[in-house]
Amino acid sequence: MTTHLPTTPRLLPLVAALCACACITGVQASSHREAPFITTQPKVDGTDFYLFNSYEGVAANGSGGRSGFVTMVANYVPLQDPYGGPNYFSLDPNALYEIHIDNVGDAKEHITFQFKFKNTLKAITLPIMGKNVPIPLIQAGQVTDRNSPALNLNESFSVNIIRGDRRNGVSAPLTNAVGGSAIFDKPVDNIGSKTIPDYAGYAAKHIYSVNIPGCATPGKVFVGQRKDPFAVNLGVIFDLVNAPLGVITDPALIDAGMDDLADKNVTALALEVPTACLITDAAHPVIGGWTSASLRQGQYLTPSPGKGHGTTVVPAGGWTQVSRLGMPLVNEVVIGLPDKDRFNSSVPMNDGQFADYVTNPTLPALIEVAFGQAPGALAPSNPGRNDLVTTFLTGIKGVNQLGVITASEMMRLNTAIPAVPFAMQNRLGIVGSLLSNGSDFAGYPNGRRPKDDVVDISLVAVMGGLCMANGNADALGFGLACNPSAVPLKETAFKLHDAVDQATRPLMPGFPYLSTPIPGAK
Repeated sequence: MTTHLPTTPRLLPLVAALCACACITGVQASSHREAPFITTQPKVDGTDFYLFNSYEGVAANGSGGRSGFVTMVANYVPLQDPYGGPNYFSLDPNALYEIHIDNVGDAKEHITFQFKFKNTLKAITLPIMGKNVPIPLIQAGQVTDRNSPALNLNESFSVNIIRGDRRNGVSAPLTNAVGGSAIFDKPVDNIGSKTIPDYAGYAAKHIYSVNIPGCATPGKVFVGQRKDPFAVNLGVIFDLVNAPLGVITDPALIDAGMDDLADKNVTALALEVPTACLITDAAHPVIGGWTSASLRQGQYLTPSPGKGHGTTVVPAGGWTQVSRLGMPLVNEVVIGLPDKDRFNSSVPMNDGQFADYVTNPTLPALIEVAFGQAPGALAPSNPGRNDLVTTFLTGIKGVNQLGVITASEMMRLNTAIPAVPFAMQNRLGIVGSLLSNGSDFAGYPNGRRPKDDVVDISLVAVMGGLCMANGNADALGFGLACNPSAVPLKETAFKLHDAVDQATRPLMPGFPYLSTPIPGAK
């Protein structure tokens, strides 16, 4: 695919195309507790997926620093309270956590990064009246280094790269560039400042340079607790948008609401991989990505657990996918309640079964209910919503359309579009840049960066705001069927927001980009 961007006369049509891509994703806290079954398995609940060209240290022209690398961050275990001891939030040693890459366009994984975890109990004891008695905590003193002697429970992990099918392809381990080990330590969660006085420094010791089989240049890996980077007025949004329309259409109130995730942590699986290792060749720079988590088909709960850690469950049977995440917000507010578990167990190549949710989205009608409007008073009425099918399931032509066009839901990234330094990033991604005649084409929905305010982008688009600006894009070859007369809100839709500004939330300037987690005690 040849990389190109639209010239000025085509900006508004492309805005509509890009925002339609966001439109289907709706409004909510990405994938926190999005389906009935996954609420019972928080350790394998994928919450957010970020896929972007690395911008650490890059210049304004996109060169230097870590340009030439792609960062992938898969977050799991939602809504972690910092004080969640004494066991905190270890990952599941009986699960597979995976990041999948399609670099062909057939909606199948061609590269998979597979994470497996191990919990090692040291059974630290203290002498109590002549007996050595195991302690009840996961730490017995101050923790400052990897696998500290004071850690009673140490988490470690391995990462394999699998080329081809995720279960039957060729697998090889990533190894530490220093020493060659295929086993990596994970930092313990941020218990508090007395146990871990310098958590940022401690966590940084767990960023590893790794050799990736088949890649000439090393990458990076980090797995550990982070401050949840996603910001959303969650309670208000789920309570049928419990805010006056005048508030969420006032630009002056863009950050006047409550970020319900401001005091939550999450567990991040972060990889930085040379771009050349992810694409087939320079002429085909677009990749698609999604995450998953899988459990064994069966498990036996023993009535008499043995001594040790994790002895209650005995898994058995083949692997079964229970979590899936590509574009944000899909399973929460696009997929109907009867099919949410089905979506989590499905793969992109089978997304045709969910077509009705794309061509006949219910979220605009629910927003009408929220504001007490009659049917059709606010919701766009473009028949069939072909704009969503074209832009959301196939990618945007000339921006991030991926090779063979197979309709499927995944995050699509054009790796040839240069990264933009953090300070220059538009909080509304490509959409905001085009509306302001900017030059930031490296953000959502061309991949997703932590700064991109996907909630606000989606709010604007779900009510057809940019369709009004676009006119009829069919004549320009986008096939969007985006008629401005079918957009009741018109100019008001441009101003929609959830009163929480994603761009102001704390982030790091470099890998792993997500901020230090909130401590259990300061």
